[in-house]
Amino acid sequence: MLKLAVLVSGGGTNLQAIIDAIEKKEITNAKIQAVISNNRNAYALERAKRYGIAGQCISPKDFPNRETFYEELLKALKECKADLVVLAGYLVAIPPCVVEAFPNRIINIHPSLIPSFCGVGYYGLRVHEGALQRGVKVTGATVHFVDAGTDTGPIILQKSVEVLQGDTPETLQRRVMEQAEWVILPQAIDLIANGKVTVHDGKAVISQ
Repeated sequence: MLKLAVLVSGGGTNLQAIIDAIEKKEITNAKIQAVISNNRNAYALERAKRYGIAGQCISPKDFPNRETFYEELLKALKECKADLVVLAGYLVAIPPCVVEAFPNRIINIHPSLIPSFCGVGYYGLRVHEGALQRGVKVTGATVHFVDAGTDTGPIILQKSVEVLQGDTPETLQRRVMEQAEWVILPQAIDLIANGKVTVHDGKAVISQ
């Protein structure tokens, strides 16, 4: 049974998608061991509580420096014996100490088709604002492993979403979540939980 630690910053809609997929057995051989947020007011923590999942806030604001915060985050991940760390709308950069402790065992959902609209500065609505400013016709979401870079790890799954005339960043964000993020994040977790994803030469390979 793959033990998941889900890291969140806000409402936790991707967390809910994971919970729902586990209940529907669309994700098998996995369970959520812990939910960790950098925001004590994140509704995601309430979602965790509702389903009897251990939740806690580990915020940089509660520590004298980033290094101490990183140490506490790593400690929490180790204490819950996480096999896979899932960044589900987590707006804190993952430090090298955590990446090194969980090689190819951290995944992130990014609201664009990487390598478009990714990297430093592209998160949340800013991704969709960038897509609309550039006039792209297709966007989407990407699940990838996390490495030392920003949105540079091996890509596991991607799903495209049409950009419609008259879209705003908010309407596009919602469509990308509904049609892509909430679909491929559970799919990726299920593939990993059942041993179907490996990394070779810096690329994620999915076996049937």
